[in-house]
Amino acid sequence: MGSLAETISDPTRRKAVVADCAVLIDSEVADKRGLSGAAIKAGYRSVKGLRPDMITRSMDHLLDDFSRQVDPFWQDCQAKGEDPRRFFVARKGEVANALLQITDDRAAKSDHKTLVRVYKGLRGKAVDHIGAAMPRFADLLAKHAG
Repeated sequence: MGSLAETISDPTRRKAVVADCAVLIDSEVADKRGLSGAAIKAGYRSVKGLRPDMITRSMDHLLDDFSRQVDPFWQDCQAKGEDPRRFFVARKGEVANALLQITDDRAAKSDHKTLVRVYKGLRGKAVDHIGAAMPRFADLLAKHAG
């Protein structure tokens, strides 16, 4: 049971994790419905319109920080022998806030005004949206680190 940082230190595994993260994000955005879903989809299109590889590049840049934030949760899940989906769904708010701490810090330092504007517009519901992604996120962790 190694750390997530160890898992992504292998370049081949890292590339696969980044690709699966991009698929996870695409799937979550595609599943959004209603007015807030329309806003998320519009923001996502804006980001991808600026740079089509923005999601994979961003995930690659954030992956080390994300893995350090999520690793204590993953280690706890593994130590307790719990089902990753059940474990992460039960802690979705804690995990979401841990991940958002990173993106909040990055947004505060960013010179990309359009990206920051989109991020700030979506940030209010971010914990809910990340929480909704927790089953897929847990599956991704189990696939690559389990």
